[in-house]
Amino acid sequence: MPEKIIGILGGMGPEATIDLFYKIIKFTPAEKDQDHLRIIIDNNPKIPDRTTAILGKGEDPLPVLQETARNLEKAGADFIIIPCNTAHYFLSSIQKSVRIPVLNIIEEAVKETQQRIPQIKKVGLLASIGVYKTKIYHQQFKKFNIEVIYPEEKDKEEAMKAIYAVKAGDLSNEVKGNILKIAQKLIDKGAEVIITGCTEIPLILKEGDVSVPIIDPTQILAKIAVQKAKL
Repeated sequence: MPEKIIGILGGMGPEATIDLFYKIIKFTPAEKDQDHLRIIIDNNPKIPDRTTAILGKGEDPLPVLQETARNLEKAGADFIIIPCNTAHYFLSSIQKSVRIPVLNIIEEAVKETQQRIPQIKKVGLLASIGVYKTKIYHQQFKKFNIEVIYPEEKDKEEAMKAIYAVKAGDLSNEVKGNILKIAQKLIDKGAEVIITGCTEIPLILKEGDVSVPIIDPTQILAKIAVQKAKL
């Protein structure tokens, strides 16, 4: 059976898109160019800000998300992946706009967490304010009776500042330090793992940076995409 073509609905932001692409390459067993998967990337940073829209303060990103998904389908993608957690609030409407599957980074991250640590009771979530407000991780973890611990309101704002800093290209120790402080507070509240629930956060927070495991949804999505492409 021929390999499937992966479509990446990217640009939210560009470095997070590169991170997903890179992780797909690393998960692909390859000894030469021809062993790698065909991937079509629409890096569309013109998609309106998802969190701003969710908060009722900005343009609705859905029409552009749907248009970009259709572009990938027309270009020949067999399925679509989206390196933006917040955009998954709009997932059902994106899926309705195309005939090919759109994978769900939230569902895959939650399943991986439960499989990796079956007895887990509490997870700490680092994410955008849009993800916190829509509770898209909470809804999935609830199926496994796992509690999701959020930062305090002021720390949600600090996390959002760090996310926008990374989007602006700032991967400094100062930005990382701010995220580490918030992660530690979640651990102090009982978090047994940290979910990096915004695709900018894995660019600065890595496994081993904190005392509990880190679940990187981008990495999980990359692994699942490779598996699906080779089925």
